[in-house]
Amino acid sequence: MSEAPSPAADRSDEPPPTGPRRILIALYLIFALAATARGIVQVATTFHTAPLAYVLSLFSGVVYIGAAVGLTSERPWSRRLAWGACGTELVGVLVVGTASLIDRAAFPHDTVWSRFGSGYGYFPLLLPILGLMWLWYSRPDADT
Repeated sequence: MSEAPSPAADRSDEPPPTGPRRILIALYLIFALAATARGIVQVATTFHTAPLAYVLSLFSGVVYIGAAVGLTSERPWSRRLAWGACGTELVGVLVVGTASLIDRAAFPHDTVWSRFGSGYGYFPLLLPILGLMWLWYSRPDADT
């Protein structure tokens, strides 16, 4: 009697990430760790001083985690997750970046996306563009 393959066996068939994808995953993991840790500490310790900024920092960390997971996996749902996370990140950095310049009182403390990510060398603005470009150029039907 044959046993059904385990989910772990399915994952071993996935090729390891290479090239630009590996770099994107590494950057998203760094930002996921930094933004999530920063958001958790800010919400836990000084939430009352800038609640909007701190919740947005935590939210951006969750978005970065979603992008990293979506880019890492080869599961059927992973590309949709990566598209959604990168798209959300781009909209978030554009909206929060613009709002933080227009209404400085609403953002007394910076978020990852404040001023278009200037505190992080504008990587929060560049990263979703690179992620979306990679997703577009690596799509399964790109050659057809």
